[in-house]
Amino acid sequence: MKLFRNIPNGIRLFRSVGIFNKHMKEIAAARQAGDFEKERELIAYWTGLWVDNVIDLFDLTVNISGRENLPENGPCVFISNHEGYGDIVVLFKALEGRQIGFIAKDALENVPYFGKWIRTIRGVFIKRGNTREALKSIQAGVDTLKDGFSLVIFPEGTRSRGPRMAEFKAGSFKLATKAKVPIVPITINGSYDLFETRSIITGGAVIDVVIHPAIDTASLDRHQIANITHEVDNTIRTTLTQLIEQREAAAKEKE
Repeated sequence: MKLFRNIPNGIRLFRSVGIFNKHMKEIAAARQAGDFEKERELIAYWTGLWVDNVIDLFDLTVNISGRENLPENGPCVFISNHEGYGDIVVLFKALEGRQIGFIAKDALENVPYFGKWIRTIRGVFIKRGNTREALKSIQAGVDTLKDGFSLVIFPEGTRSRGPRMAEFKAGSFKLATKAKVPIVPITINGSYDLFETRSIITGGAVIDVVIHPAIDTASLDRHQIANITHEVDNTIRTTLTQLIEQREAAAKEKE
């Protein structure tokens, strides 16, 4: 990750995580007491402060549209394309005021600060290449959703590191269909310009986010469930193409 080759910016980001880490005990206490509503509120509040700090540190511009499509209540599975590490920051901003956890690769579990941070916000680690362990992770995610906590998943399985999109993995959608919670598709463009395309992170990236209408999985029949991967992939992919074309057209106008 280029961020950590740039020591000053790496230090800045780790310090920003400290804003959240100071309040982990408070969140853990709410969890142990079984007060999930308070836990969700605390996670949303402190991640909100953290993401605002990161946006200021790196001088980011995040253009958000479609917030009116967000369900008012209850847990959701937010499904997004995955351009870069900056997607996490972008999604916290786009979904400001809501608790969200992430489905993350198990390699991140042992990263200082971040592993504990992901667990604290109700994220779920998944072990790639191990079907049995992956199924356990999916069930853990379903249980998390049933407890009222929302999750984000990137069905591509890895970062694209640019303005393109790999095929979505169908298994990623089992979380929502098994828990019978809404799926909210989200399109992101430009986040790769924060960490993936620069050897020295100078900031100033402009990132576009589109939140699409929610899909009620509880009302889907078997045929619709079988087609859900294609439907969401097409929604996100089509919008990504439009965002790329708009950005290219704007760049030409400036020439």
